[in-house]
Amino acid sequence: MSETTTPVKACRTVVLISGSGSNLQAIIDAQQAGEIPISIKAVISNKDGVKGLARAQAHNITTEVLSHKGFESRDAFDSALKDCIDKYQAELVVLAGFMRILTPGFTTHYLGRMLNIHPSLLPKYQGLHTHQRAIDAGDTEHGVTVHFVTAELDGGPAVIQAKVPIQQGDTAERLAERVLREEHRIYPLAIGWFARGRLKMIEGKACLDGEEIRL
Repeated sequence: MSETTTPVKACRTVVLISGSGSNLQAIIDAQQAGEIPISIKAVISNKDGVKGLARAQAHNITTEVLSHKGFESRDAFDSALKDCIDKYQAELVVLAGFMRILTPGFTTHYLGRMLNIHPSLLPKYQGLHTHQRAIDAGDTEHGVTVHFVTAELDGGPAVIQAKVPIQQGDTAERLAERVLREEHRIYPLAIGWFARGRLKMIEGKACLDGEEIRL
């Protein structure tokens, strides 16, 4: 008698973007290849006309634009964004180049079910211009981190990292290209763990199969 496995229910996912959406494309590709059991219900951007929206539309994924410029405060925008996400009954929110600092109320609402990818080996180099900062510091390696989102900017518990050596004469642009390749590899991997119920945030810690992740 052959062994059967119970199919994993697709995790209802909303992706937030602000730009080209290259990580979004990597996620879509992994989903379509059957590598990660998710269903992308919507891609939401705070900027109109960006390439990431076209990428989603090419795969018949619902898109929405919610410009932060139309709101008088960060809290007002985040409240509207929360309402937009929640109408899709999202089980997972994925930040894929979403260039907004999120309010504590927003991050608390999605605590334990929102992931971000940041181009540094956190806790090093939170914020912007990470590639140049690593080069200027004389680091020998750089990389990327997937982490759960908390109220602290780029400060939530790390899920997975990938390291990239910094080469002699590297520019920020060349280093960014190599880091981006690793982003496209590890972000779908982490999302797949979450979608299969293996990755959870427990008491403020990222846990895989019930064990705390230590990087």
